[in-house]
Amino acid sequence: MTLADLPLLNASLNATSAALLVLGYAFIRNGHVRLHRAAMVGAFLVSTVFLVSYLIYHGNVDSKPFPGRGAIRPVYFAILITHIILAAAVPPLALITLTRGLRARFERHVAVARWTLPIWLYVSVTGVIVYVMLYRFY
Repeated sequence: MTLADLPLLNASLNATSAALLVLGYAFIRNGHVRLHRAAMVGAFLVSTVFLVSYLIYHGNVDSKPFPGRGAIRPVYFAILITHIILAAAVPPLALITLTRGLRARFERHVAVARWTLPIWLYVSVTGVIVYVMLYRFY
């Protein structure tokens, strides 16, 4: 694997995280606590691998400018800016949520999970969208 492979790996990790988050939510809504826990721990681990890969890539490669022109530019930048801002919130939110769940502090876990899940899911999905727009769209 080379540095050039990391953007696709990162998008794949984001997609996997999003899928695990959706599964985890579905599991808990249906009372499957163990499956919920496994999916959410999996999402956390996949997101951690993503973060390491992302930092390696951007520590070695300059940012790629968006090649699109016209009306797609503000759409791309709106997605990118909200993605970046919310991405900064995901690690602490995910860590707090996971810790509270694993320590069986369920009331506090649910209170923060209501915020963590949509933010984390948005960041994971928009990470894939940003990849597609940067590397596959043009």
